[in-house]
Amino acid sequence: MSQSNPITLIGAPPSPYTRKMIAIMRYRQIAYRIMWAEPGAILDRMGIAKPKVALLPTYLLPDSAGQLQAVCDSTPIIRRLEAEYGGPSVIPDDPAMAFIDYLLEDFADEWGTKYMFHYRWHPEADADNAGTLLPLFHQLNLPTEQLNSFKSYITDRQVGRLHVVGSNDITAPVIDASYKRLLAALETHLAQQPYLMGDRPGASDFALYGQLTQLVGFDPTPRAIAHRLAPRTVAYTSLLEDQTGLEPQASDWNSAETAPETLKGILKEVGHVYAPALLANAKAMQAGEKTWEVEIDGSCWTQQTFNYQGKCLQWINAEYQALNEGDRARVNSLLQGTGCENILF
Repeated sequence: MSQSNPITLIGAPPSPYTRKMIAIMRYRQIAYRIMWAEPGAILDRMGIAKPKVALLPTYLLPDSAGQLQAVCDSTPIIRRLEAEYGGPSVIPDDPAMAFIDYLLEDFADEWGTKYMFHYRWHPEADADNAGTLLPLFHQLNLPTEQLNSFKSYITDRQVGRLHVVGSNDITAPVIDASYKRLLAALETHLAQQPYLMGDRPGASDFALYGQLTQLVGFDPTPRAIAHRLAPRTVAYTSLLEDQTGLEPQASDWNSAETAPETLKGILKEVGHVYAPALLANAKAMQAGEKTWEVEIDGSCWTQQTFNYQGKCLQWINAEYQALNEGDRARVNSLLQGTGCENILF
């Protein structure tokens, strides 16, 4: 693709994945244009088939015949952009660190969104904030009567879907404690180096940034927590928005041997909450059960079974098995004692 022919994507400011991908496009200096809208009507107007699962952002990328198609999943899109464009990579050179980056990206995308969705719709003040603002991202000049009607509709719908991410009165303290532990781990790490992967950002940084744009910048409750507990993380979130001025060097990446111990602190949170959830979901899938429950952080977590999370576990292990024996040993050393080792087969 030519830089004179910018990539089109469709997204929304309150979408963490939209923010993740825009920040990556900026950093990698890939020309793009974004349409702030729901993709359905735009795809219909353009005569482009809708994806099976409509997610934000939706990219319009050429297929093998050169015809535009709607593509959604951010992780494979990142890898496609790596293959098709020059510029600074967001994948570490060290295969062991590339795996750690992949694992942390997956954690941010799949567990970080639990923080975001829970805080957006569980506390009353946050639900009121989101219910008011989200309709205005669709139409800024929406008449007040329609705004109030849309607000009631979207709030009732999203609050009613909290169970999808496992959010309820029982798990609320678990989610809150996990968020605060992650912020504490990030504060400790960011006191050592400016990014998760060293002195330059990896895909995991941008995935985490996407969630933090909402937690730190949009939703009142997690924003107040972050400003109170994690000023470095607040600054990190603002800085990652536009990294076009960064001139990274290969030496800026950590290797498995030079990664600071503080990275392990972040990985311990992954192992503490996300690993048991992945394993319980996979077990439920194998048994054909529609829901699963498991103890996480001393509480019973119950949630709907999702095929996608099952695929996430498979993809993590595919990345791990693709490493040579030496690099797997280096990954094992990094993950030892974090709990993350439990999801590797």
